[in-house]
Amino acid sequence: MAGKKDEAEKMRDDVPSTVARSDDKAVRTYKKTLESAEESYGSGRRAQQTAYAALKHTHEKVGDHWEPKEEYGPSDERAARSTPDSGDPGGSTAAGVDANASKKHLVEVAKRLDVKAPTRRTKDELVKEIRKANDRATRRARED
Repeated sequence: MAGKKDEAEKMRDDVPSTVARSDDKAVRTYKKTLESAEESYGSGRRAQQTAYAALKHTHEKVGDHWEPKEEYGPSDERAARSTPDSGDPGGSTAAGVDANASKKHLVEVAKRLDVKAPTRRTKDELVKEIRKANDRATRRARED
């Protein structure tokens, strides 16, 4: 059993902390995409952005980690316009919040993150508040 645990820990080396705290599929998606992007673009910001873009199609950021999405697809308008050769696609990013999810789903996520009065908020307000809650949770996790 120790061998499997060591493999899992090793797999999480060299990934951002929010990805490392996520499920194995999130880690594999990020790492494989990053490796491929580094072959195309070299190591650096563009490769990391490409890896996050791929992750945002399969996972959403909830608190200090990434969770599988109910449906595959882009999480926000920026990810929807992003292609490998597009450079900066423009548009706003929801920083891993699945802005394309239903309001019902966003309300459920907001409740888990202790966002106040989530049912009274619009989808855009929910995305903004979930993003803030995610940032707070990530800061706290990094301090520990």
